[in-house]
Amino acid sequence: MTTNPRPSLRRIVKEATGQDISKCQACFDCDVSIENELDIPLGSLIQLVLQNDEEALHCQTLWSDAVMDASHNICKRGLNLHAVITVLREESNRRGG
Repeated sequence: MTTNPRPSLRRIVKEATGQDISKCQACFDCDVSIENELDIPLGSLIQLVLQNDEEALHCQTLWSDAVMDASHNICKRGLNLHAVITVLREESNRRGG
């Protein structure tokens, strides 16, 4: 019996939000400075998702309400990072994170 592998985090985000986060150019203009709320910068979180790295689902940055609040309209490429964070939180919860 084989199990179906989980879809990539990028695919999960794309299906849930309609956004292709590969538009992220790693410019890191989205990085916010919120002391004691970030273990990785927001831009790095997006890069982890693109690499399908599960650390994206467990980092403190993902669960920070301050980061969530700051994520509105922060991407200069037009990505809705608030929606991305919401989807990643939901996926983390589905996976028991």
